[in-house]
Parts: sequence; structure tokens; C-alpha cells
Amino acid sequence: MAHTHRIVVLAIDGVYPFELGMPSRVFGAADGRYEVLTCTVDGRPVRTNSDFSITVEHGPEALRTADTVVIPPFVSTAVTRELPHSVTQALASTAPGSRLLSICTGAFVLAAAGLLDGRPATTHWMVADLFRAWFPQVALNPDALFIDDGDILTSAGAASGLDACLHLIRKDHGNEVANQVARMCIVPPWRDGGQAQYIQHPPPQAAASGTATARQWALENLHEPMALADLAEHSHMSLRTFARRFTEEMGMSPGRWLIQQRVDRARYLLETTDLPVDEIAGQVGFGGGTSLREHLHAAIGVSPLAYRRTFRGALSPTH
Repeated sequence: MAHTHRIVVLAIDGVYPFELGMPSRVFGAADGRYEVLTCTVDGRPVRTNSDFSITVEHGPEALRTADTVVIPPFVSTAVTRELPHSVTQALASTAPGSRLLSICTGAFVLAAAGLLDGRPATTHWMVADLFRAWFPQVALNPDALFIDDGDILTSAGAASGLDACLHLIRKDHGNEVANQVARMCIVPPWRDGGQAQYIQHPPPQAAASGTATARQWALENLHEPMALADLAEHSHMSLRTFARRFTEEMGMSPGRWLIQQRVDRARYLLETTDLPVDEIAGQVGFGGGTSLREHLHAAIGVSPLAYRRTFRGALSPTH
């Protein structure tokens, strides 16, 4: 008889109920191939981020029997650079060789335990800056939906946890089983981990000096062709000085920033209007629909049509 793979989900105080129940729902739909247990660091009830607490059947001893341990997210206000002693003790009881999966802020637990040192990882984009500041030894990729590094997997927020769970089922049992589970759960059967999170890049507030004037002018004229010389002129700087100052202020080159702003404006128009792709491309300064498709795919890994369907539902094929 085939071994039943045991998944143990560690619920930490402030846990998000949706992600907490996700492993049971997804792995539980794989026709008995997995057993899912939920535990806390001390066997006691834990508060959720909602208006209720949960009671579990298991304490940290369940971790000793786990083939895979899942750490779901918890409220960001409870995120700490160093782990509480109770969490450290619980993790120490994890069976050697267990596979680890974190969802969203769960990556902070793995990083604080030193388990991600020198390894690639991801987390929710909203906490990526804090993660990078606290754990510079981790090769953070804040764009990815999930990252599989063999025995440790990390995923971004909410639905990316579903993607990571389905990825593990596909890895363990193949496409047929994973696709059947996806049908049972009524979710897309496959989103590549390398597909970008749908991150927003709000433009920074204008400052009284530096390159802010040029940036504001660029945002108001994205539909127009513009060169580095145009931006430098609006800042009353030489090309060389402008490029240096811009990179210092924004952390990227003017050209890269301009493409990012055009892509973000295009995303906004795809979400909020029925304009054809070619017309959107013209409004944001791309040469045509082909250019927009290439830049959007490079930025977030999807086509304009797929992006629009994600945020607005299926529309006419002409869109």
C-alpha cells in the first residue's frame, strides 16, 4: 500500500483563516494521497486575524511526523525579526528531511529560523522591503508567485498558496492528479511560479528638487515619445548628471522607470476601460499593440487579454 503523505500545518497566532484551511482543502481533494493535520506551537487555541479563534487537535509533536510542513501567513503586525521561543522550539521538532512550504508572511518564520540563508525565496510584495532589510542573506524575488527550491518552497499571498499546493501535487503525482484536484476546487490548474505578482508601483510624491519635475512631466505626457534628453531638459541638468541623479533617487535608470510607468498606466486602462489593446498602447506611449504585449509579458508574464480577463472577466475577443 502506498505511503500516505502527511501534511502538517502550523498555525501561528494571528493566522489568516483562508490560507490556514487551504492545504486541507487542496491536498484533501487528492483522493487520499495526503493526510492533513493542523497544529499550534503549544496545542492551545490561536487567534485568527478575523473575529474568532480556532481550536486544534494537535500540538508541536505533530511536526515530528510530517512529510511536509506548511506555514500559513499571519498578521503583519505579528511579524518579528527574531522568532518567539515557542515557535523556535516547535520548528526544532520538525522531522529531518521534511519538506517546507510557506505562504505569504510565513516566509518570515523560515527566514528568521535561518532556513532560507543563501536560498531563493518570495513573499507578499507589500512586505518585501521589510523582508529584504531584515534578511539580506536571502535571495528574495518579490515578483514570483512561488519559488520551488527543492525541500523548501515559498509563495506570495493568498491565491499563490493554491498555486504552490497544486505545484506540489503535480510534482508528487503528475499532471493528471493535479488537474483533477484543480477541477474539484474550481481553480486554474496551472499558474507558473515565475508569473509575476500583480504589483502596483505608485509614482512617488513630487519633491521640490532633483528629478521630480521631469518625472511629473513624463507622467503627464506618457503618450508622447520622449528621450533622456527631454527628461534632462525638464530638470535643467546635463544628460550625465540627470541620469546619475535619477538613478540615485529612484533606484533604477530613467529608461526602466519610464517603461514601468507606461506598463502601469496600461494595466490601469486594461482594468478600467474597454479600449482595444492598440489604442491603449498609443495612449501610454508604446509603438503599438505588439510592443505593449511584449512589455506587459516581460513585466508580469501575461498577455493584455489575460490580464483584462483576470480583473474584468471575459470580454469580447476584439478586446
